[in-house]
Amino acid sequence: MTKTKCTLIPDLLWAALLLLLLILFYQPALHGGLLFDDDRHLTPLGLRSWQGLFRIWFEPGATFQYYPVLHSFYWLEQSLWGDTLIGYHLASLMLHAGIAFLLVALVRRLALPGAWLAGFLFALHPICVESVTWISEQKNTLSGFFCLASALVYLTFDKSRSRSAYFTATFLFMLALLSKTVTATLPGVLLVIFWWQRGRLSWKKDLLPLLPWLVTGAIGGLVSGWIERHFYGATGAAFSLTFPQHLLLAGHEILFYLAKVLWPSNLMFHYPFWKINATDWHCYLFPVALLGLFSLFWWSARWNRGPLAALFIFTGILFPVLGFLNIAWFSLSPVADHFAYLASLAVIIPVSSGAVQAMRKSRVLSWSIRLSLAMILLISSALTWNHCHLFSDMEQLYRVTLEKNPACAMGHFNYGLVLVKMPGRLPEALDQFRTALLLRPDDAATHAWVGKILLDTQMNQNEAITALERALEINPNYTEAHYLLGRALEGSSDHKEEAVAHYQRALKLNPELKVAAKALKRLQESADN
Repeated sequence: MTKTKCTLIPDLLWAALLLLLLILFYQPALHGGLLFDDDRHLTPLGLRSWQGLFRIWFEPGATFQYYPVLHSFYWLEQSLWGDTLIGYHLASLMLHAGIAFLLVALVRRLALPGAWLAGFLFALHPICVESVTWISEQKNTLSGFFCLASALVYLTFDKSRSRSAYFTATFLFMLALLSKTVTATLPGVLLVIFWWQRGRLSWKKDLLPLLPWLVTGAIGGLVSGWIERHFYGATGAAFSLTFPQHLLLAGHEILFYLAKVLWPSNLMFHYPFWKINATDWHCYLFPVALLGLFSLFWWSARWNRGPLAALFIFTGILFPVLGFLNIAWFSLSPVADHFAYLASLAVIIPVSSGAVQAMRKSRVLSWSIRLSLAMILLISSALTWNHCHLFSDMEQLYRVTLEKNPACAMGHFNYGLVLVKMPGRLPEALDQFRTALLLRPDDAATHAWVGKILLDTQMNQNEAITALERALEINPNYTEAHYLLGRALEGSSDHKEEAVAHYQRALKLNPELKVAAKALKRLQESADN
Protein backbone atom coordinates (compact mmCIF):
# COMPACT_ATOMS: atom_id res chain seq x y z
CA MET A 1 0.00 0.00 0.00
CA THR A 2 1.38 3.41 -0.94
CA LYS A 3 2.03 6.18 1.58
CA THR A 4 -0.81 8.26 0.09
CA LYS A 5 -3.30 5.43 0.64
CA CYS A 6 -2.02 4.86 4.17
CA THR A 7 -2.66 8.50 5.11
CA LEU A 8 -5.93 8.75 3.18
CA ILE A 9 -7.79 6.13 5.20
CA PRO A 10 -7.08 7.71 8.63
CA ASP A 11 -7.91 11.13 7.17
CA LEU A 12 -11.30 9.87 6.00
CA LEU A 13 -11.95 8.39 9.44
CA TRP A 14 -10.97 11.65 11.17
CA ALA A 15 -13.13 13.62 8.75
CA ALA A 16 -16.12 11.33 9.36
CA LEU A 17 -15.65 11.65 13.12
CA LEU A 18 -15.44 15.43 12.94
CA LEU A 19 -18.64 15.61 10.86
CA LEU A 20 -20.42 13.30 13.27
CA LEU A 21 -19.38 15.37 16.29
CA LEU A 22 -20.41 18.60 14.59
CA ILE A 23 -23.88 17.27 13.82
CA LEU A 24 -24.16 15.90 17.35
CA PHE A 25 -23.05 19.00 19.24
CA TYR A 26 -24.75 21.53 16.94
CA GLN A 27 -28.01 19.58 16.95
CA PRO A 28 -29.79 21.93 19.42
CA ALA A 29 -29.55 24.80 16.90
CA LEU A 30 -30.32 22.91 13.69
CA HIS A 31 -34.06 23.46 14.13
CA GLY A 32 -33.63 27.06 15.32
CA GLY A 33 -35.66 29.93 13.94
CA LEU A 34 -34.79 33.36 12.60
CA LEU A 35 -32.60 35.58 14.78
CA PHE A 36 -32.02 39.33 14.93
CA ASP A 37 -31.68 40.46 11.27
CA ASP A 38 -32.00 37.07 9.54
CA ASP A 39 -35.21 38.09 7.79
CA ARG A 40 -33.33 40.95 6.09
CA HIS A 41 -30.68 38.65 4.66
CA LEU A 42 -32.82 35.83 3.28
CA THR A 43 -33.79 36.37 -0.34
CA PRO A 44 -36.99 38.47 -0.53
CA LEU A 45 -39.83 37.56 -2.88
CA GLY A 46 -38.87 40.23 -5.42
CA LEU A 47 -35.40 38.72 -5.94
CA ARG A 48 -36.40 35.05 -6.28
CA SER A 49 -35.90 34.92 -10.04
CA TRP A 50 -33.11 35.10 -12.60
CA GLN A 51 -33.78 38.81 -12.89
CA GLY A 52 -33.50 39.00 -9.09
CA LEU A 53 -30.12 37.27 -9.26
CA PHE A 54 -29.02 39.90 -11.78
CA ARG A 55 -30.16 42.65 -9.40
CA ILE A 56 -28.22 41.05 -6.54
CA TRP A 57 -25.03 41.58 -8.53
CA PHE A 58 -25.64 44.85 -10.31
CA GLU A 59 -28.04 46.84 -8.11
CA PRO A 60 -26.45 47.98 -4.83
CA GLY A 61 -29.24 48.33 -2.28
CA ALA A 62 -31.30 45.46 -3.69
CA THR A 63 -30.04 43.33 -0.79
CA PHE A 64 -29.49 44.23 2.86
CA GLN A 65 -25.71 44.32 2.32
CA TYR A 66 -23.83 44.42 -0.96
CA TYR A 67 -22.20 41.01 -0.72
CA PRO A 68 -23.26 39.54 -4.09
CA VAL A 69 -21.60 36.13 -3.66
CA LEU A 70 -23.24 35.70 -0.25
CA HIS A 71 -26.67 36.74 -1.50
CA SER A 72 -26.28 34.56 -4.58
CA PHE A 73 -25.69 31.69 -2.15
CA TYR A 74 -28.85 32.66 -0.24
CA TRP A 75 -30.66 32.83 -3.61
CA LEU A 76 -29.50 29.31 -4.44
CA GLU A 77 -30.51 28.02 -1.01
CA GLN A 78 -33.95 29.57 -1.35
CA SER A 79 -34.32 27.87 -4.74
CA LEU A 80 -33.34 24.50 -3.22
CA TRP A 81 -35.31 24.41 0.03
CA GLY A 82 -37.39 27.56 0.12
CA ASP A 83 -38.09 28.89 3.60
CA THR A 84 -37.18 25.65 5.39
CA LEU A 85 -34.66 26.99 7.87
CA ILE A 86 -32.96 23.69 8.66
CA GLY A 87 -31.50 23.82 5.15
CA TYR A 88 -29.74 27.11 5.92
CA HIS A 89 -28.48 25.76 9.25
CA LEU A 90 -27.11 22.60 7.64
CA ALA A 91 -25.45 24.64 4.90
CA SER A 92 -23.68 26.81 7.49
CA LEU A 93 -22.62 23.71 9.43
CA MET A 94 -21.20 22.06 6.30
CA LEU A 95 -19.31 25.24 5.41
CA HIS A 96 -17.91 25.28 8.95
CA ALA A 97 -16.84 21.66 8.54
CA GLY A 98 -15.29 22.55 5.18
CA ILE A 99 -13.23 25.29 6.83
CA ALA A 100 -12.03 22.79 9.43
CA PHE A 101 -10.92 20.40 6.66
CA LEU A 102 -9.16 23.22 4.82
CA LEU A 103 -7.49 24.15 8.09
CA VAL A 104 -6.07 20.62 8.35
CA ALA A 105 -4.67 20.94 4.82
CA LEU A 106 -3.29 24.42 5.58
CA VAL A 107 -1.46 23.28 8.73
CA ARG A 108 0.12 20.44 6.75
CA ARG A 109 1.07 22.79 3.91
CA LEU A 110 2.88 24.93 6.49
CA ALA A 111 4.74 21.78 7.64
CA LEU A 112 3.38 22.10 11.17
CA PRO A 113 2.29 19.19 13.37
CA GLY A 114 -1.16 18.88 14.95
CA ALA A 115 -3.26 19.37 11.81
CA TRP A 116 -6.27 17.32 12.90
CA LEU A 117 -6.03 18.61 16.46
CA ALA A 118 -6.33 22.15 15.08
CA GLY A 119 -9.28 21.07 12.92
CA PHE A 120 -11.17 19.61 15.89
CA LEU A 121 -10.36 22.50 18.21
CA PHE A 122 -11.66 25.01 15.68
CA ALA A 123 -14.72 22.99 14.66
CA LEU A 124 -15.87 22.47 18.25
CA HIS A 125 -14.84 25.83 19.72
CA PRO A 126 -17.84 27.61 21.30
CA ILE A 127 -16.79 31.04 19.98
CA CYS A 128 -17.72 29.72 16.51
CA VAL A 129 -21.31 28.92 17.52
CA GLU A 130 -22.63 32.41 16.78
CA SER A 131 -21.21 32.36 13.25
CA VAL A 132 -22.53 28.87 12.47
CA THR A 133 -26.03 29.06 14.00
CA TRP A 134 -26.96 32.65 13.08
CA ILE A 135 -28.11 32.51 9.45
CA SER A 136 -27.03 36.10 8.79
CA GLU A 137 -23.48 35.12 9.67
CA GLN A 138 -23.35 32.62 6.85
CA LYS A 139 -21.23 35.43 5.45
CA ASN A 140 -18.57 34.29 7.93
CA THR A 141 -18.63 30.60 7.04
CA LEU A 142 -18.90 31.22 3.27
CA SER A 143 -16.19 33.89 3.11
CA GLY A 144 -14.04 31.84 5.48
CA PHE A 145 -14.26 28.80 3.21
CA PHE A 146 -13.18 30.81 0.16
CA CYS A 147 -10.51 32.59 2.20
CA LEU A 148 -8.79 29.40 3.38
CA ALA A 149 -9.13 27.80 -0.05
CA SER A 150 -7.48 30.88 -1.58
CA ALA A 151 -4.66 30.75 0.99
CA LEU A 152 -4.00 27.07 0.24
CA VAL A 153 -3.84 27.61 -3.51
CA TYR A 154 -1.65 30.69 -3.09
CA LEU A 155 0.83 28.71 -0.99
CA THR A 156 0.98 26.24 -3.90
CA PHE A 157 1.70 29.17 -6.22
CA ASP A 158 4.44 30.35 -3.86
CA LYS A 159 6.28 27.07 -4.45
CA SER A 160 5.49 26.45 -8.13
CA ARG A 161 5.01 30.02 -9.50
CA SER A 162 2.26 28.53 -11.65
CA ARG A 163 0.05 31.10 -13.40
CA SER A 164 -3.00 28.87 -13.12
CA ALA A 165 -2.46 28.57 -9.35
CA TYR A 166 -2.12 32.36 -9.05
CA PHE A 167 -5.30 33.10 -10.99
CA THR A 168 -7.23 30.39 -9.14
CA ALA A 169 -6.11 31.81 -5.81
CA THR A 170 -7.05 35.32 -6.98
CA PHE A 171 -10.50 34.14 -8.10
CA LEU A 172 -11.10 32.48 -4.71
CA PHE A 173 -9.93 35.64 -2.93
CA MET A 174 -12.44 37.70 -4.92
CA LEU A 175 -15.21 35.25 -3.97
CA ALA A 176 -14.22 35.66 -0.32
CA LEU A 177 -14.12 39.45 -0.61
CA LEU A 178 -17.57 39.56 -2.24
CA SER A 179 -18.93 37.38 0.56
CA LYS A 180 -17.54 39.53 3.37
CA THR A 181 -14.96 42.31 3.05
CA VAL A 182 -13.11 41.52 6.29
CA THR A 183 -11.31 38.84 4.25
CA ALA A 184 -9.38 41.74 2.71
CA THR A 185 -6.81 40.96 5.41
CA LEU A 186 -5.76 37.72 3.64
CA PRO A 187 -2.82 39.18 1.65
CA GLY A 188 -1.43 40.67 4.85
CA VAL A 189 -1.74 37.28 6.55
CA LEU A 190 0.14 35.62 3.67
CA LEU A 191 2.95 38.18 3.93
CA VAL A 192 3.33 37.46 7.64
CA ILE A 193 3.45 33.72 6.89
CA PHE A 194 6.25 34.29 4.36
CA TRP A 195 8.16 36.42 6.87
CA TRP A 196 7.73 33.63 9.46
CA GLN A 197 9.01 31.04 6.98
CA ARG A 198 11.90 32.99 5.48
CA GLY A 199 12.80 35.66 8.02
CA ARG A 200 12.47 38.43 5.44
CA LEU A 201 10.23 39.56 2.59
CA SER A 202 11.24 39.89 -1.05
CA TRP A 203 9.66 42.63 -3.17
CA LYS A 204 9.61 40.51 -6.34
CA LYS A 205 8.69 37.15 -4.84
CA ASP A 206 6.44 38.11 -1.94
CA LEU A 207 5.10 41.66 -2.23
CA LEU A 208 4.61 42.20 -5.97
CA PRO A 209 2.23 39.25 -6.62
CA LEU A 210 0.06 40.29 -3.66
CA LEU A 211 -0.03 43.99 -4.57
CA PRO A 212 -3.27 43.64 -6.64
CA TRP A 213 -4.85 41.80 -3.72
CA LEU A 214 -3.82 44.54 -1.27
CA VAL A 215 -5.25 47.28 -3.50
CA THR A 216 -8.48 45.38 -4.16
CA GLY A 217 -8.89 44.58 -0.48
CA ALA A 218 -8.33 48.21 0.53
CA ILE A 219 -10.92 49.40 -2.00
CA GLY A 220 -13.38 46.76 -0.83
CA GLY A 221 -12.90 47.81 2.79
CA LEU A 222 -13.39 51.49 2.01
CA VAL A 223 -16.54 50.80 -0.03
CA SER A 224 -17.91 48.56 2.70
CA GLY A 225 -17.25 51.26 5.30
CA TRP A 226 -18.99 53.87 3.13
CA ILE A 227 -22.03 51.60 2.75
CA GLU A 228 -22.14 50.97 6.52
CA ARG A 229 -22.17 54.71 7.19
CA HIS A 230 -24.65 55.76 4.52
CA PHE A 231 -27.08 52.83 4.43
CA TYR A 232 -26.91 51.09 7.81
CA GLY A 233 -26.64 53.99 10.23
CA ALA A 234 -23.01 53.56 11.29
CA THR A 235 -22.86 57.18 12.46
CA GLY A 236 -23.48 59.06 15.67
CA ALA A 237 -21.99 59.34 19.14
CA ALA A 238 -20.89 55.70 19.29
CA PHE A 239 -18.56 56.34 16.33
CA SER A 240 -17.28 59.78 17.37
CA LEU A 241 -14.08 58.68 19.07
CA THR A 242 -10.77 60.51 19.06
CA PHE A 243 -7.70 58.72 17.72
CA PRO A 244 -6.34 58.06 21.25
CA GLN A 245 -9.73 56.58 22.20
CA HIS A 246 -9.57 54.35 19.11
CA LEU A 247 -6.16 53.07 20.20
CA LEU A 248 -7.36 52.40 23.75
CA LEU A 249 -10.43 50.60 22.44
CA ALA A 250 -8.40 48.50 19.99
CA GLY A 251 -6.01 47.37 22.72
CA HIS A 252 -8.92 46.30 24.89
CA GLU A 253 -10.65 44.48 22.02
CA ILE A 254 -7.60 42.47 20.96
CA LEU A 255 -7.00 41.17 24.48
CA PHE A 256 -10.74 40.55 24.93
CA TYR A 257 -10.84 38.31 21.85
CA LEU A 258 -7.61 36.58 22.80
CA ALA A 259 -9.05 35.80 26.23
CA LYS A 260 -12.33 34.51 24.74
CA VAL A 261 -10.49 32.16 22.37
CA LEU A 262 -8.27 30.80 25.15
CA TRP A 263 -11.00 30.75 27.82
CA PRO A 264 -14.46 30.88 26.19
CA SER A 265 -16.57 31.55 29.25
CA ASN A 266 -19.59 33.84 29.63
CA LEU A 267 -20.16 34.17 25.89
CA MET A 268 -23.17 36.30 24.98
CA PHE A 269 -25.00 37.69 21.96
CA HIS A 270 -24.80 41.36 23.00
CA TYR A 271 -21.81 42.28 25.17
CA PRO A 272 -21.99 45.40 27.37
CA PHE A 273 -21.09 48.68 25.73
CA TRP A 274 -17.67 49.97 26.74
CA LYS A 275 -17.08 53.61 27.61
CA ILE A 276 -13.59 54.73 26.66
CA ASN A 277 -12.34 57.62 28.75
CA ALA A 278 -8.85 58.78 27.83
CA THR A 279 -8.45 60.35 31.29
CA ASP A 280 -9.12 57.06 33.11
CA TRP A 281 -5.82 55.28 33.78
CA HIS A 282 -7.56 51.86 33.83
CA CYS A 283 -8.20 52.18 30.08
CA TYR A 284 -4.44 52.18 29.46
CA LEU A 285 -3.87 48.78 31.10
CA PHE A 286 -5.04 46.85 28.02
CA PRO A 287 -2.89 48.56 25.35
CA VAL A 288 0.10 48.53 27.71
CA ALA A 289 -0.38 44.79 28.32
CA LEU A 290 -0.74 44.21 24.57
CA LEU A 291 2.41 46.23 23.89
CA GLY A 292 4.21 44.14 26.51
CA LEU A 293 3.07 40.93 24.79
CA PHE A 294 4.27 42.18 21.41
CA SER A 295 7.61 43.20 22.98
CA LEU A 296 8.06 39.76 24.56
CA PHE A 297 7.34 37.95 21.29
CA TRP A 298 9.55 40.40 19.37
CA TRP A 299 12.44 39.65 21.73
CA SER A 300 11.89 35.89 21.41
CA ALA A 301 11.64 36.09 17.58
CA ARG A 302 15.42 35.72 17.33
CA TRP A 303 14.87 32.06 18.32
CA ASN A 304 11.29 31.47 17.22
CA ARG A 305 9.29 33.81 14.98
CA GLY A 306 6.11 31.75 15.40
CA PRO A 307 4.49 33.51 18.40
CA LEU A 308 5.11 36.99 16.97
CA ALA A 309 3.78 35.95 13.56
CA ALA A 310 0.67 34.46 15.18
CA LEU A 311 0.04 37.65 17.16
CA PHE A 312 0.51 39.77 14.03
CA ILE A 313 -1.97 37.58 12.13
CA PHE A 314 -4.48 37.58 14.99
CA THR A 315 -4.34 41.38 15.23
CA GLY A 316 -4.37 41.82 11.47
CA ILE A 317 -7.48 39.69 10.92
CA LEU A 318 -9.24 41.65 13.66
CA PHE A 319 -8.18 45.06 12.33
CA PRO A 320 -11.39 45.74 10.33
CA VAL A 321 -13.48 45.26 13.49
CA LEU A 322 -11.30 47.19 15.94
CA GLY A 323 -13.30 50.41 15.59
CA PHE A 324 -11.16 52.30 13.08
CA LEU A 325 -13.83 51.58 10.44
CA ASN A 326 -17.50 52.26 11.19
CA ILE A 327 -19.65 49.15 11.46
CA ALA A 328 -23.32 49.38 12.44
CA TRP A 329 -22.89 46.70 15.13
CA PHE A 330 -20.65 49.07 17.11
CA SER A 331 -23.72 51.08 18.12
CA LEU A 332 -24.67 48.00 20.20
CA SER A 333 -21.26 46.84 21.41
CA PRO A 334 -17.63 47.17 20.31
CA VAL A 335 -17.19 43.37 20.31
CA ALA A 336 -19.01 40.26 19.11
CA ASP A 337 -18.13 36.57 18.99
CA HIS A 338 -18.60 36.39 15.23
CA PHE A 339 -15.83 38.96 14.73
CA ALA A 340 -13.31 36.45 16.15
CA TYR A 341 -14.34 33.54 13.90
CA LEU A 342 -11.36 33.51 11.53
CA ALA A 343 -9.01 35.30 13.93
CA SER A 344 -9.29 32.33 16.31
CA LEU A 345 -7.26 30.27 13.80
CA ALA A 346 -4.19 32.37 14.61
CA VAL A 347 -4.41 31.07 18.19
CA ILE A 348 -5.64 27.53 17.54
CA ILE A 349 -2.91 26.63 15.02
CA PRO A 350 0.11 27.50 17.21
CA VAL A 351 -1.51 25.99 20.31
CA SER A 352 -2.20 22.72 18.48
CA SER A 353 1.25 22.58 16.89
CA GLY A 354 2.97 23.49 20.15
CA ALA A 355 1.09 20.78 22.06
CA VAL A 356 2.02 18.07 19.54
CA GLN A 357 5.65 19.22 19.46
CA ALA A 358 5.76 19.07 23.27
CA MET A 359 4.37 15.51 23.19
CA ARG A 360 7.04 14.44 20.71
CA LYS A 361 9.86 15.93 22.74
CA SER A 362 8.92 14.46 26.12
CA ARG A 363 7.61 10.95 26.65
CA VAL A 364 7.11 11.79 30.31
CA LEU A 365 4.72 14.64 29.51
CA SER A 366 3.14 12.97 26.48
CA TRP A 367 0.26 11.27 28.27
CA SER A 368 -0.49 14.22 30.52
CA ILE A 369 -0.66 16.48 27.45
CA ARG A 370 -2.89 13.98 25.65
CA LEU A 371 -5.20 13.85 28.66
CA SER A 372 -5.28 17.64 28.89
CA LEU A 373 -6.11 17.97 25.18
CA ALA A 374 -8.86 15.35 25.50
CA MET A 375 -10.34 17.30 28.43
CA ILE A 376 -10.13 20.56 26.48
CA LEU A 377 -11.97 19.02 23.52
CA LEU A 378 -14.58 17.49 25.82
CA ILE A 379 -15.20 20.75 27.68
CA SER A 380 -15.19 22.75 24.45
CA SER A 381 -17.75 20.38 22.91
CA ALA A 382 -19.95 20.62 26.00
CA LEU A 383 -19.79 24.42 25.93
CA THR A 384 -20.64 24.39 22.23
CA TRP A 385 -23.65 22.12 22.85
CA ASN A 386 -24.85 24.37 25.67
CA HIS A 387 -24.28 27.58 23.68
CA CYS A 388 -26.21 26.16 20.71
CA HIS A 389 -29.33 25.99 22.90
CA LEU A 390 -29.14 29.76 23.22
CA PHE A 391 -29.45 30.18 19.44
CA SER A 392 -32.25 27.69 19.03
CA ASP A 393 -34.99 30.04 20.19
CA MET A 394 -35.35 33.82 19.84
CA GLU A 395 -37.07 34.27 23.20
CA GLN A 396 -34.38 32.32 25.03
CA LEU A 397 -31.63 34.17 23.15
CA TYR A 398 -32.78 37.55 24.45
CA ARG A 399 -33.91 36.39 27.86
CA VAL A 400 -30.47 34.92 28.61
CA THR A 401 -28.69 37.86 26.97
CA LEU A 402 -30.54 40.31 29.22
CA GLU A 403 -29.79 38.21 32.29
CA LYS A 404 -26.09 38.67 31.50
CA ASN A 405 -26.33 42.21 30.12
CA PRO A 406 -29.40 43.96 31.56
CA ALA A 407 -28.26 47.37 30.27
CA CYS A 408 -28.59 46.33 26.61
CA ALA A 409 -31.21 48.65 25.08
CA MET A 410 -31.29 46.72 21.79
CA GLY A 411 -31.75 43.49 23.73
CA HIS A 412 -34.82 44.86 25.52
CA PHE A 413 -36.19 46.23 22.24
CA ASN A 414 -35.72 42.94 20.38
CA TYR A 415 -37.10 40.93 23.29
CA GLY A 416 -40.14 43.20 23.15
CA LEU A 417 -40.54 42.41 19.44
CA VAL A 418 -40.47 38.70 20.27
CA LEU A 419 -43.06 39.06 23.03
CA VAL A 420 -45.40 41.14 20.83
CA LYS A 421 -45.92 38.09 18.61
CA MET A 422 -46.88 35.85 21.55
CA PRO A 423 -50.52 35.71 22.66
CA GLY A 424 -51.21 37.42 25.97
CA ARG A 425 -47.73 38.88 26.43
CA LEU A 426 -48.26 42.47 25.30
CA PRO A 427 -47.87 43.84 28.86
CA GLU A 428 -44.45 42.17 29.12
CA ALA A 429 -43.51 43.55 25.71
CA LEU A 430 -44.55 47.04 26.83
CA ASP A 431 -42.31 46.70 29.90
CA GLN A 432 -39.38 45.73 27.66
CA PHE A 433 -39.90 48.72 25.37
CA ARG A 434 -40.18 51.08 28.34
CA THR A 435 -36.95 49.68 29.80
CA ALA A 436 -35.28 50.16 26.41
CA LEU A 437 -36.37 53.81 26.45
CA LEU A 438 -34.80 54.35 29.86
CA LEU A 439 -31.51 53.16 28.36
CA ARG A 440 -31.90 54.80 24.96
CA PRO A 441 -34.54 57.59 25.14
CA ASP A 442 -33.97 58.92 21.61
CA ASP A 443 -34.97 55.80 19.68
CA ALA A 444 -37.97 56.53 17.47
CA ALA A 445 -38.88 52.88 16.86
CA THR A 446 -39.14 52.13 20.58
CA HIS A 447 -41.42 55.14 21.18
CA ALA A 448 -43.56 54.00 18.24
CA TRP A 449 -43.94 50.50 19.68
CA VAL A 450 -44.93 51.88 23.07
CA GLY A 451 -47.56 53.98 21.33
CA LYS A 452 -48.78 51.04 19.23
CA ILE A 453 -49.24 48.72 22.21
CA LEU A 454 -51.00 51.39 24.26
CA LEU A 455 -53.22 52.10 21.26
CA ASP A 456 -53.99 48.45 20.45
CA THR A 457 -54.76 47.55 24.06
CA GLN A 458 -56.55 50.86 24.75
CA MET A 459 -54.57 51.17 27.96
CA ASN A 460 -53.82 54.88 27.80
CA GLN A 461 -54.77 56.90 24.73
CA ASN A 462 -53.03 60.10 25.83
CA GLU A 463 -49.78 58.30 26.60
CA ALA A 464 -49.99 56.58 23.21
CA ILE A 465 -50.33 59.94 21.46
CA THR A 466 -47.40 61.36 23.45
CA ALA A 467 -45.19 58.37 22.55
CA LEU A 468 -46.04 58.60 18.85
CA GLU A 469 -45.50 62.35 18.76
CA ARG A 470 -42.10 61.81 20.37
CA ALA A 471 -41.26 59.20 17.71
CA LEU A 472 -42.06 61.73 15.00
CA GLU A 473 -40.00 64.43 16.71
CA ILE A 474 -37.02 62.11 16.46
CA ASN A 475 -37.84 60.88 12.95
CA PRO A 476 -40.35 63.07 11.07
CA ASN A 477 -40.41 60.58 8.16
CA TYR A 478 -41.42 57.58 10.25
CA THR A 479 -44.26 56.15 8.13
CA GLU A 480 -45.69 53.73 10.68
CA ALA A 481 -45.68 56.38 13.41
CA HIS A 482 -47.68 58.76 11.18
CA TYR A 483 -50.25 56.04 10.53
CA LEU A 484 -50.51 55.08 14.21
CA LEU A 485 -50.83 58.70 15.32
CA GLY A 486 -53.59 59.13 12.76
CA ARG A 487 -55.35 56.15 14.31
CA ALA A 488 -54.92 57.59 17.80
CA LEU A 489 -56.29 61.01 16.77
CA GLU A 490 -59.11 59.67 14.61
CA GLY A 491 -61.31 58.85 17.59
CA SER A 492 -61.36 62.48 18.75
CA SER A 493 -63.73 64.86 16.98
CA ASP A 494 -61.36 67.75 17.71
CA HIS A 495 -58.40 66.10 15.99
CA LYS A 496 -59.85 64.54 12.83
CA GLU A 497 -58.08 67.04 10.58
CA GLU A 498 -54.77 66.16 12.24
CA ALA A 499 -55.56 62.47 11.73
CA VAL A 500 -56.17 63.11 8.03
CA ALA A 501 -52.88 64.99 7.77
CA HIS A 502 -50.95 62.08 9.36
CA TYR A 503 -52.64 59.51 7.09
CA GLN A 504 -51.79 61.65 4.07
CA ARG A 505 -48.18 61.98 5.25
CA ALA A 506 -47.94 58.21 5.75
CA LEU A 507 -49.23 57.61 2.20
CA LYS A 508 -46.84 60.15 0.77
CA LEU A 509 -43.96 58.31 2.41
CA ASN A 510 -45.32 54.91 1.39
CA PRO A 511 -48.06 54.92 -1.29
CA GLU A 512 -48.44 51.13 -0.84
CA LEU A 513 -49.59 51.42 2.78
CA LYS A 514 -53.12 50.10 2.28
CA VAL A 515 -54.26 50.48 5.91
CA ALA A 516 -53.54 54.22 5.76
CA ALA A 517 -55.39 54.52 2.43
CA LYS A 518 -58.45 52.76 3.87
CA ALA A 519 -58.40 54.90 7.01
CA LEU A 520 -58.11 58.10 4.97
CA LYS A 521 -60.98 57.06 2.72
CA ARG A 522 -63.08 56.22 5.75
CA LEU A 523 -62.45 59.62 7.32
CA GLN A 524 -63.19 61.46 4.08
CA GLU A 525 -66.46 59.57 3.59
CA SER A 526 -67.40 60.32 7.18
CA ALA A 527 -66.73 64.02 6.62
CA ASP A 528 -68.87 64.02 3.44
CA ASN A 529 -71.79 62.47 5.32
